[in-house]
Amino acid sequence: MDHRLWSVANRTGRSLAWSTFSAQHEAAWILCETGQAVSRPVLYSSTQAERFALRKAASVVPLPVLTLYLGKRVDSEEFRTEMIVTSSVLSVIGRIFAGVASIAFAASTCGAQNPLATITIQADKPLHAVSPTLYGLMTEEINYSYDGGLYAEMVRNRTFEDHDWSGIAHWDIEHLGNAEATMRVDSKDGPSEAQHHSLLIDIKKADSANPAGVRNEGYWGMAIRPKTEYKGSFYAKTDAADLGPMTVSLVDDRTGRTLATTTVTAVSEKWGQYRFALSTGAIEPTSQAHLSLTAGHAGRLWLDVVSLFPPTYQNRPNGNRPDLMEMMAAMHPAFLRMPGGNYLEGGDIAERFPWKKTLGLLVDRPTHPGTWSYHSSDGMGLLEFLEWTEDLKIDPVLAVYAGYSLNGKHVDAGSALQPFVEEAIEEIEFATGAPSTKWGQVRVALGHPAPFPVKYVEIGNEDFFDKSGSYEGRYAQFSKAIKARYSNLQLIATMPLKGMKPDVLDDHYYKRADEFFEDVKHYDKVDRNGPKIFVGEWATREGSPTTNMGAALGDAAWMTGMERNSDLVVMAAYAPLFVNVNPGGMQWQSDLIGYDAMSSYGSPSYYAQTMFGRYLGNEVPASASTGGSSRFFYSVTRNGSKVFLKLVNATSTPQQVAVRIEGMGTVNDTANLISLSGAGPASTNTITDPKRIMPVTSTIGAAASFTHQMPAYSIQVLDISAK
Repeated sequence: MDHRLWSVANRTGRSLAWSTFSAQHEAAWILCETGQAVSRPVLYSSTQAERFALRKAASVVPLPVLTLYLGKRVDSEEFRTEMIVTSSVLSVIGRIFAGVASIAFAASTCGAQNPLATITIQADKPLHAVSPTLYGLMTEEINYSYDGGLYAEMVRNRTFEDHDWSGIAHWDIEHLGNAEATMRVDSKDGPSEAQHHSLLIDIKKADSANPAGVRNEGYWGMAIRPKTEYKGSFYAKTDAADLGPMTVSLVDDRTGRTLATTTVTAVSEKWGQYRFALSTGAIEPTSQAHLSLTAGHAGRLWLDVVSLFPPTYQNRPNGNRPDLMEMMAAMHPAFLRMPGGNYLEGGDIAERFPWKKTLGLLVDRPTHPGTWSYHSSDGMGLLEFLEWTEDLKIDPVLAVYAGYSLNGKHVDAGSALQPFVEEAIEEIEFATGAPSTKWGQVRVALGHPAPFPVKYVEIGNEDFFDKSGSYEGRYAQFSKAIKARYSNLQLIATMPLKGMKPDVLDDHYYKRADEFFEDVKHYDKVDRNGPKIFVGEWATREGSPTTNMGAALGDAAWMTGMERNSDLVVMAAYAPLFVNVNPGGMQWQSDLIGYDAMSSYGSPSYYAQTMFGRYLGNEVPASASTGGSSRFFYSVTRNGSKVFLKLVNATSTPQQVAVRIEGMGTVNDTANLISLSGAGPASTNTITDPKRIMPVTSTIGAAASFTHQMPAYSIQVLDISAK
């Protein structure tokens, strides 16, 4: 007596046509999606004899394509019903004949389906290794990716750089009761050489019951959670010896209720740093809150570098938001391209990423203009970038400025370029040098004795925009100098070169889904005698602020091509990675991860990235595919006894896939299925509906030869193991 559990899968969410037949305790449900082609069903059982008998029985009537998954029950909305067979599967065959009339009715309701795709995998015939650094991360300061995003600082405009005739951005005067005060930027007095200006608060009238000061609104609010400690500091001085202590509070915007408060010792007449901690109780979490700093006595008060941090990832000081770090970790990246693209170049040569000025205490960082219409606090400095890679246990891919900026200005090769070359060598030494080197000593003094494992250095960014033709000479000068000191480093060029062969070439692609579908075989035909390829920026640009399911399909299709060619493509990174979804937070749409002050979410493309990054083997076996629709794509990698088969169905109808595995020995009779699908290309996730489209894991029947049905608009990974 056989006792088996069978599941019928339908992941489209559309209406179903069905019929039943039963006898006593036995039941079978036949389902198909409306609009599916009429064809013979594919039925599964545990033995060849049963499988043959079922197919023979089914061949006498036209039935909708039907996939029955042998394995464990999966509790998922995607599984609309199940068939439980409580006696031998063979006994069901008789019921099939008995139920011809009702089955035929079900078949008559079904429409078109894609032609069968057949994939043959020769698991014992590896073609080449998979690059161990294939998938990674790329970020820059765009869409409030660092300030107002990953970098956990809660105070916006903490050094008062952002001010004009209309006032000081994100700061307001706070005068309670009958207190009176004004504020302005004092451009001649600050706590350090780097911070040579400050906020001057002139308190005309105040007392302990009627204090005066300022408040900061944060980055579209401040996320305040219950039973949480927030650590902060500020630099201050006063000309009033009796100004007294300052009160620092977190206040609910909606109710005016104080969520946490503390006092700071009396401010002196000389610049000094004052630290504080704010602890909340059993409050309701809110992102509608602000920071208040007040004094209860008349006098003049100067403030600068006002900072407040929530708990950070791994409790690192001056660190990052835990939720965003955890989302990146779930992508299983191998590297981080840093510090970014346009952010590296700067709008002008003088505004390039000033790595030396981003080291050390915050008060000693002068900040600099960003390239996307807002100022950079430089809290995310060079050491913080490197520590970011350390926290995620990935490698840094270090990009160095190479003499070209966004406004088109460049520095010609030769003596004028040499200071920039030397600056790049010093930057490499800071990251990788021994403690005995000049810049290695600087790193040690900042608390990081161990060097960082830099293997790749990129020279410039998108220098194909430089119409002067100077990059060939600039690259050669950088390459010669860097290789003379660091011969082990792999150097990346940002455009094709005529006079020399770089180690790696950086390709960038921003396309629509259909364009990626058409170009998925791009690297199949690239000369293997040229440089290796780093797809340093790429994305399917559909959906806003984050991508939709259609973009995820384009991304997944493109990734199958990169995996298939991972002997050539050594690295790839989606961009942009982040976007603050608040009004005014986005400068570039179709991003991977969205967030506000309180929460974050992944787009469908994000989940496609996590699936491809997690299920990646170490070699590409020989394989071939026939049939299927023009928008069906696949890739296959192997790791020991496991084969990872990735499938993409970018059409509106299901796709039947016949899988044949050779040279793997005995295949387990079940496989893990990880599936991502949407109701249509426009389906997406949002900050208020963050889990509409997410991967679902289940178990399906498998063998050396089996057939599997993909839903419409779906990305799937089959994790197949040998016994």
